[in-house]
Amino acid sequence: MCELGLQGVSPRKFRVTTDSDHKHPIAENVLARNFEASRPNEKWTTDITYVWTAEGWLYLAVVMDLYSRRIVGWAT
Repeated sequence: MCELGLQGVSPRKFRVTTDSDHKHPIAENVLARNFEASRPNEKWTTDITYVWTAEGWLYLAVVMDLYSRRIVGWAT
């Protein structure tokens, strides 16, 4: 590798982005991993993801209807 001018790339250190050890109340798991719905708007799920952009971190929150698997709302 040295003869070809190549270098290995070391993985970055894992950055913790959440703190599970807190005093805030934890919401009940009402879905219990049952992600099937029998009618629209019966069950919604959500997720937040972080995307690095040229302007910095972008936070994307999405709400999905589990019956139709369609996005019913989102915000940045």
